[in-house]
Amino acid sequence: MKNHDLVYLTEDASHDAVIEHINEEAFGPGRHTRAAARIREQGPHDRHLSFICADDGETIASVRMTPVLAGSVKGHLLGPLAVRPSHKNRGIGRELVRIAIEAARRAGSEAVILIGDPPYYMPLGFEKVAWKALDFPGPVDPARVLVVPLGADVHERLNGLIAWRPMDDTAEAAAEALRRAS
Repeated sequence: MKNHDLVYLTEDASHDAVIEHINEEAFGPGRHTRAAARIREQGPHDRHLSFICADDGETIASVRMTPVLAGSVKGHLLGPLAVRPSHKNRGIGRELVRIAIEAARRAGSEAVILIGDPPYYMPLGFEKVAWKALDFPGPVDPARVLVVPLGADVHERLNGLIAWRPMDDTAEAAAEALRRAS
């Protein structure tokens, strides 16, 4: 049995093509029509808070974080999270989520939000958002809208439109400091 040498790294532009391939492999062509994809189309994701996993130099998984304003909460939308089929069920996705949440916390994000499978994400610290509290740019199953609150009164303030937001200089500087410290 091969001994895998997994390494988790901050995403950079050199990963774009392989991440696109991994996401296509995981989610197919319909991934661009989902509500979360509509938010991601509004502006760039935050590379400082987005990560990949490499096995012996080959990128085999990724998670991206997109800055959003959700009601009055300045947070990040987690996703897509994708792992190559050859590496599924090894805890790689869970570790990427853990790394991304911790990076968001250190960067001053108030919440990490996603649309996902509660049985997978709730053991990772996610909680359900109040039913139909957030208005997405497309249809969403409200039972799949989840959050890790990182700031005060997050659940109370998650009410209204969720949309991409430009990163403020403070969050970007904190994310850069985290990257240098790693």
